[in-house]
Amino acid sequence: MKSQIKNLIKKHLPRLIELRRTIHSIPELAGMEFETSALIRKVLAETEIKLLTPFLETDVVGLLQGKNSGHSVALRADIDALPLNEMTALPYASICSGKMHACGHDGHATILLGTALVLNELRDQFEGSVRFVFQPGEEVAALGRELVAAGALENPAPRHVFALHAHPGKVTGTILSRPGAIMAAAGFFKIIITGRGGHGSQPQNTVDPIVIASQLVTALQSIVARNIDPQEAAVVSVCRFSAGNNENVIPEQALLEGTIRFLNQEVGKKLPELIKRQTEGICHANGAKYTFEYSLPYEPCINDPECVKMVQHTAVELFGKEMYQEMPRSSMGGEDFCYFLKKYPGAFFNLGVGTDSPGIHNPHFNFNDDALENGIMMMVHLALKSLRS
Repeated sequence: MKSQIKNLIKKHLPRLIELRRTIHSIPELAGMEFETSALIRKVLAETEIKLLTPFLETDVVGLLQGKNSGHSVALRADIDALPLNEMTALPYASICSGKMHACGHDGHATILLGTALVLNELRDQFEGSVRFVFQPGEEVAALGRELVAAGALENPAPRHVFALHAHPGKVTGTILSRPGAIMAAAGFFKIIITGRGGHGSQPQNTVDPIVIASQLVTALQSIVARNIDPQEAAVVSVCRFSAGNNENVIPEQALLEGTIRFLNQEVGKKLPELIKRQTEGICHANGAKYTFEYSLPYEPCINDPECVKMVQHTAVELFGKEMYQEMPRSSMGGEDFCYFLKKYPGAFFNLGVGTDSPGIHNPHFNFNDDALENGIMMMVHLALKSLRS
């Protein structure tokens, strides 16, 4: 069947490349993927895959039944884009100002479409069912949590769940994964410091929120270094600092926004409290008020060891030993596939898209079409192995 699958992929590949480039050109932000989901539905409507009523408006979930009843497996791809101006100058670059597929979700969606087309042609050769989940809002919104809670993986429940992600900096088609925590939890905080504004020439009559916020930015950098065990992975980053709109006015307020990352849940409980404590102390010392908001949309992404072995064995069988690498450490990036893995055993793995590829979330990033074939091969074979095991 290996050669049959390879031939089917090659048959569909020219169309899939065009689909990937079309999806790339019409990026849509979290929860607004109407055109993208309509295109996916149009392609799947040509198959025997049963399309379910959307659970969250812009998701696409399809169920393919094999020749007989049996186990079920779920495969997931994210489909949303980022609020970023594309700078690739490609002929199929984003036509939507301020939006682009800078994280490879156009490639992920195309790989799952290719997997669906191939398995549709093999449906009389396997028992059980395959669920294809095209998920909206992975970026920041973490809609995977809502999708799972809404029942998108039920009836029948999957035996295993699998998903992949583009990985720049690795040889095209390389497969990378690890058992246990592969991705970190990701939380986000927002701090508004309220002082007393005034004339830039009379700082003595003000409570300057810019100076206070600057002190806080510096103080937050010591939280991990001086409060968290050095052998634990943790991050606190201020990613936005906004204050004032005039060169001669000390503003009333300053805004700080940022992210925290961790692998250990006990560390995760400490970080927001430590941020709040620093904020309260610095604001009190300077006579300012503050508000503090915190959310944790992403939990740690925990791979099932046996499912990672399945990924490893599949990659080695298909591509050779040199094309599988075990990640030496967890990524501190966040991923809402954590909610799929929290409910069912499975594995999240990475797919190399080229050693010279720009990084993800970069305005020059473009998913490498040469990686599509290996991605589809992996997903097709993992689905069949899960159903047969």
